[in-house]
Amino acid sequence: MAIRRPTFLTALVASSALALTACSGGSGGGGDDESYSIGINQLVQHPALDAATAGFKESFEEAGVDATFDEQNANGEQATALTIAQQFSADDLDLALAVATPAAQAMAQNITDTPLLFTAVTDPTSAELVDSDNTPGGNVTGTSDAAPIDKQLELLKEIVPDAKKVGIVYASGEVNSKVQVDQAKKAAGPAGLEITTQTVTTVNEIQQAVKALGDVDAIYVPTDNMVVSGIASLIQVAENKKIPVIGAESGTVEGGAVATLGIDYTELGRQTGEMALRILQDDEDPATMPVEVATEFTYVVNEDAAKRQGVTIPKDILDEAERQ
Repeated sequence: MAIRRPTFLTALVASSALALTACSGGSGGGGDDESYSIGINQLVQHPALDAATAGFKESFEEAGVDATFDEQNANGEQATALTIAQQFSADDLDLALAVATPAAQAMAQNITDTPLLFTAVTDPTSAELVDSDNTPGGNVTGTSDAAPIDKQLELLKEIVPDAKKVGIVYASGEVNSKVQVDQAKKAAGPAGLEITTQTVTTVNEIQQAVKALGDVDAIYVPTDNMVVSGIASLIQVAENKKIPVIGAESGTVEGGAVATLGIDYTELGRQTGEMALRILQDDEDPATMPVEVATEFTYVVNEDAAKRQGVTIPKDILDEAERQ
């Protein structure tokens, strides 16, 4: 696992949202001199998923390949993700992209003849998107955003050395989140930590769920689409109670968490786009294209958030950091 030198955010960074406007369909035929028609179903708008979608599109631009993208956002609603998938199944697309696990599940249920890629999916096998990561076996493959949870809990211990009890709030309906909670519980023992959890079914339940965690020493936020999209609610309670928050990805840190050792979602999206180009231009078969994973992880720390949440970043981390 490659780990880049840490990057520090010295102030809260305003997340630039990707403009998700629908575009007209393409030729449906593809070819080196033609425009490919690609449908994108993104579960919800938040920095990580926005970055993955942007990176996917950038890969086409960088390769000089013309493509028309029909971008749709489900606004965090599974029913809307399903409606988008049904719409795409009737369209003359060359390829489709699903961003996040629930969107990918909706797309896989409805699109069976067109190549379908996913990104920002933690465990595609558990989500029943592929037969296995090495041999997907159908028309679906893509990239996983599985986080180095054991290393993230080690980071938590560096920042909160006396931490014993760590709280996690996650969406009960997201398979990817359940997988991460199980992994966190497994990694917690060797780190001397105990995990306590609360689940939510809507963004509006986040604040109450954080309060219901009780007396925890820190909060860990997995790559849970619902919770990340409502991260401001979680951070508000954490700051009021002086509970440090560690995230699984950099967008959470931009939203007010103290730190992460996480994935660059723009690069993950770009990696997915490169897979798409191999399918469209080199006739590679998704059934035999292994699911790819991120190979580089980046430290991101928000010093202002650390102050508000009552922790001090250790000097050895500060000494290693590249500042922006």
